[in-house]
Amino acid sequence: VQLQASGGGAVQTGGSLRLSCVASGDTFSRYSISWFRQAPGKEREFVGAIKWSRQTYYTDSVKGRFTISRDNAKNTVYLQMNTLKPEDTAVYTCAAGSPISSSISYARAYGYWGEGTQVTVSS
Repeated sequence: VQLQASGGGAVQTGGSLRLSCVASGDTFSRYSISWFRQAPGKEREFVGAIKWSRQTYYTDSVKGRFTISRDNAKNTVYLQMNTLKPEDTAVYTCAAGSPISSSISYARAYGYWGEGTQVTVSS
């Protein structure tokens, strides 16, 4: 599976962006797709994930603001980000894998990674 993230950009606090993660391969629907982010000088952080069943998971800091969805017909997962804050500034990357639920937030559970897309939120 090859992944490509896009949709990043620069917005002001309170703004919105929608990131897309497009995958190649006909087994896309079987994978869980996650979003991770990494800010300068910080560790990579789990943002959220969507399983093949469409069950979603989010880190606490984005709950209620971010929504993950998937369109299997388009091999695409979306990350809708609303009410953005400066602390959301990071490079966002999508990953594919088949983690069990207890490992959904662990980067090592994912075998396929795309290139990141920069999100910058100014105050």
